[in-house]
Amino acid sequence: MPTTQLSDRAVILIDGPDAEHFLQNILTTDLDALGAQEAKPGALLTPQGKILFDFVISRNGATGFRLDSRAEIGDDFIRRLAMYRLRAKVEISKAEQQLVAARWDFDSVASRPESIWLTDSRFPAGAKVERGYGEAFAATDATEADWTALRVAHGIVESGSDYALSDAFPHDVLFDEIGGVGLRKGCYVGQEVVSRMQHRGTARRRVMLVSAGTDLPPGGTDVRANDRSIGTLGSAAGGNGLAIMRIDRVKDALAAGHAITADGVPVTLSIPPWARYTFPVDAAAGDA
Repeated sequence: MPTTQLSDRAVILIDGPDAEHFLQNILTTDLDALGAQEAKPGALLTPQGKILFDFVISRNGATGFRLDSRAEIGDDFIRRLAMYRLRAKVEISKAEQQLVAARWDFDSVASRPESIWLTDSRFPAGAKVERGYGEAFAATDATEADWTALRVAHGIVESGSDYALSDAFPHDVLFDEIGGVGLRKGCYVGQEVVSRMQHRGTARRRVMLVSAGTDLPPGGTDVRANDRSIGTLGSAAGGNGLAIMRIDRVKDALAAGHAITADGVPVTLSIPPWARYTFPVDAAAGDA
């Protein structure tokens, strides 16, 4: 049962009688579908539908919520949330020095101490991945490199290491497939763009798994075919990695038999086994 601390996280607390209504109206996650022992992905978007902040959200007490984001964007995220608060009866604060931990491949949920572990629903159920918050999670036996390898194995991307904020739509990072966007909830910031992409099926950038016979180049390296960029590498663990790819261009390259490389290293691309998306029927349908 590997357990590791995630040192690059900030925990933002939202509480008050209006907390759920406030967040439901601005974030992509459908909070009506958020269980008490669950952590779901989500984002605050620009009006144009791009991801401005990403996070993992969970319930915290009777009326509160916990937004677990990258530490370096935590303060900016709080300021942006405060801009939307207006007259809502909510308190927004950052939990100081709160430990964030993750564990996986445990034998049974019965091993949860007082059910304080939360299911990380980004991962397929068989991976058994959970998150915990607080001093109770100080003891660890795995590294953050092990955590990265777990994300790579299951096709779970995060901003910073895998994509740049303000440069990706929720569909690009598979939020439509892992519960990161409420496709049937009411309006939220950027909802019209997300809904249009969903109903028209115009998403052309998608997360793919990358494998090579040697260590992959660093994140940010172009993936190329026929001297044309078709995507960008993200996190890697040895010869396995993640990339956000133009799937129409990947389809064209595969159909033409072109070699696919990253900084000269031959790579193989595949769709995560749990993902429902497929290559576009008409590769010339245009950009997302």
